[in-house]
Amino acid sequence: MWLLVAFIAVPLIEIGLFIQVGGLIGLWPTLAIVLLTAIAGSWLVRMQGALALAELRGSLNELRDPTEPIAHGALILLAGALLLTPGFFTDTMGILLLIPPVRSAVLRYLASRVRVERFTVGGMPPRREPWRRDVIDGEFHEVGPDDRPRGPSGWTRH
Repeated sequence: MWLLVAFIAVPLIEIGLFIQVGGLIGLWPTLAIVLLTAIAGSWLVRMQGALALAELRGSLNELRDPTEPIAHGALILLAGALLLTPGFFTDTMGILLLIPPVRSAVLRYLASRVRVERFTVGGMPPRREPWRRDVIDGEFHEVGPDDRPRGPSGWTRH
């Protein structure tokens, strides 16, 4: 429902802003502003993206939780998409998302609205056979008195 509202409201807001700003400053200055914000926005996204990538690498190298750098990177990517979309409203939203404290506030809000059910790190989960919980699979070799090793075991030095 909210996505439908956004797809209808954002273009209407952009059209209204284009009409208002174009009426105030004229057609060519309005188009120049839109073009300059796209160029400046792509430069800012590149700079912020490089910083976010460095933070992600640092967190992975130090074995810290990479969730926050990944989320910041995703919001920087969204900011880039908003800045490349022509319009004053989307440019404003994109520029706001490039400000680190604003991104942190957005992430805090989103984190308060999301509940993580399960989080695992590593390979495949262990295979479970719920119908036979009392069986332990393994191999064995029976050792009798004649099978005892003669001499050093190989685990000690001579």
